[in-house]
Amino acid sequence: MAKVREAVFSMLYMQDALRRDGTCLDLFAGCGSVGIEALSRGMEQAVFVDYSRECVQSIDANLANCEFAERGLTVCSRVEQFVKDGERYNNGRHYDLITITPPYEEVDYGKLMKMVSESNCVGEGTFVVVEYPVELGSFPPSIGHRLVGVRNRRYGRTVIAVYACQPDVDIELRPEEFVSLK
Repeated sequence: MAKVREAVFSMLYMQDALRRDGTCLDLFAGCGSVGIEALSRGMEQAVFVDYSRECVQSIDANLANCEFAERGLTVCSRVEQFVKDGERYNNGRHYDLITITPPYEEVDYGKLMKMVSESNCVGEGTFVVVEYPVELGSFPPSIGHRLVGVRNRRYGRTVIAVYACQPDVDIELRPEEFVSLK
């Protein structure tokens, strides 16, 4: 997964999505590696959401070990519940980067992505990165009326889709990547 994470952050860097004063929302955070990577690449703050108390405790320990404890906030919550009012954890502002890495078999991707796209967590300039299994085929080139597909890349069984909300005209969109990857 380290190679996939490196590829994702290279894609984000190329799209100028890693803002120095930016905030990252790491959904289905697990051990927090994605959000911690965002912090290590200069993002100012990260909010980590996971339903497992053990995962939240692990994230807290990892943040402390990386000396990012003051820049990270952990929330023990179901992602679906958090997304309904998650901007309250970011002083009422939307997030600059949202990463979604759910357990493949435990989530309805269509429902989840619709919920995220309609959430106040997303605002102009937000990048949304979602990991999904190749068995799903491909995600659509847009989600709702707000998220536009930027990249969709396969890494073995893992596929990473990157979306932007009302993207800047300088962003290179690649709709041809949003085709079946099976």
